[in-house]
Amino acid sequence: MTTHLFDAAIALVADEGDRFTGATHPAWANMVGPFGGVSAAVLLNAVLQHPALLGAPVSLTVNFCAGLADGPFEISARPARTNRSTQHWVLELTQTDAQGEEATVLTGTAVTAARRETWSASDTLPPPVAAAADVVRARGVAPIEWVNRYELRFMTGSMPRQWDGQPVSSDPQQASLTQLWVRDDPPRPLDFCSLAAMSDIFFPRVFLRRALRVPIGTVSMTVYFHADAQQLADTGTGFLLGQARAQHFRNGYFDQTAQLWNEAGTLLATTHQVVYYRE
Repeated sequence: MTTHLFDAAIALVADEGDRFTGATHPAWANMVGPFGGVSAAVLLNAVLQHPALLGAPVSLTVNFCAGLADGPFEISARPARTNRSTQHWVLELTQTDAQGEEATVLTGTAVTAARRETWSASDTLPPPVAAAADVVRARGVAPIEWVNRYELRFMTGSMPRQWDGQPVSSDPQQASLTQLWVRDDPPRPLDFCSLAAMSDIFFPRVFLRRALRVPIGTVSMTVYFHADAQQLADTGTGFLLGQARAQHFRNGYFDQTAQLWNEAGTLLATTHQVVYYRE
């Protein structure tokens, strides 16, 4: 069997102690370094492969300290504290720099937990949109390689067709809104790592809000996992419904929030990130 490109990109080899080794994959190249979502996924994979793991992911935060260069890297995934039902992780990805010294590229934290069945409810329902089968697949969304790893079907808020500095809408509730269906291409059964990667599927809101090509970079990204392993298995290779919008732009930084539901309407994850932009 051929290894799925996502699994090839997040593959790790266990080293001594809390350390793992891996390498970037050209199929996930972004404008600078790899797609941030796959970088987040590889950090989470280190947690999930650790022999001391307790439970399943509840949250993951990744801080992008520098651009990840093409080539090998090392990850430290350390369980900083383990309680009866929760576990707190400290994460760091390093690479050897041009001077031959080990340099920190990503830092992060994660929380895993042994969840117990309790009362549950969702106050964030999926928006009323057309079914995935009724939405035309987008082609040529952006000239970067990682976009080709996903099947994208936009209802609203794709990349600007004209970079003319004019927002798509004068309504602040609509100007940075994206709604789309997404799944791996080729299809792959959903798991926590691929869900973490898809949480970063939304391009920076400043592109949609201003329709200007400006330098950008995610500074910090957090994913909250609401699904358990059974709900992910039930989702299988189906589409996820994603919705994202910005909240505030000011002095070179903005934040954006997003939600991901499966086709049954189950909220699987919510995510929040802060992004740097330059005039």
